[in-house]
Amino acid sequence: MKKSIKILAMSIASIMILLCVSVGGTVIDGYNKYKEVISNISLEEKVNEVKSDKDYTSIEKIDKDFLDGIVSVEDHRFYKHGGLDFISIIRATINNVVEGKIVQGGSTLTQQLAKNLYLNGDKDLARKVSEAFLAHDLEKNYSKDEILEMYVNIINYGDNYIGIKEASGGYFGVRPSDLDLNEASLLAGLPQSPNGYALSNHYNKAVARQKVVLEAMNKNDVLEHSNEYYVLGDIDSRI
Repeated sequence: MKKSIKILAMSIASIMILLCVSVGGTVIDGYNKYKEVISNISLEEKVNEVKSDKDYTSIEKIDKDFLDGIVSVEDHRFYKHGGLDFISIIRATINNVVEGKIVQGGSTLTQQLAKNLYLNGDKDLARKVSEAFLAHDLEKNYSKDEILEMYVNIINYGDNYIGIKEASGGYFGVRPSDLDLNEASLLAGLPQSPNGYALSNHYNKAVARQKVVLEAMNKNDVLEHSNEYYVLGDIDSRI
């Protein structure tokens, strides 16, 4: 009996050591990738490059409902966390374990900005580590509004529209400041899956996603329209 317990304990210890080595290696790989990308172009240079785009739009010229919709549906604790939302990470991890596959990412808007600025779309742990280091740098050097502003200016909204100016003009023929609630809430739902919600081919899915955005806005108490809203392509709705 004692021998069996000793063997079991040694086996568990071996597994723990292997896990530590594996995790440690992943962290090192992620850190090295982070150092590599910022050595090629610094964060300050990358941000200046983004802001120099002719279509870059300052946050003051972007509709508030759209900004509230993005935050509500993508990262409702955005103004409270420091770049990583550990509550979302834990929840996503549990859901992924239950499902046996990656169904949630737990990424914050800051992490998504970091990924879009520097990294490819590989879903490996080393990339997530790099993303975390970059998110820390963003939060350290830029305000929340600056991070949100950059995010909405560089993300994909489907149909080859990159950035809020292209999307609002391309889809609705208006400036980002002139979006109405209907248009704003529709656009706010597109970045989760630009190809899957592109209005040219997936209009009904985009409308379904729009309802999720509006419900998230209402839940976060930022829907300032007497709890009434219209859904594109749908009848009047009330939450």
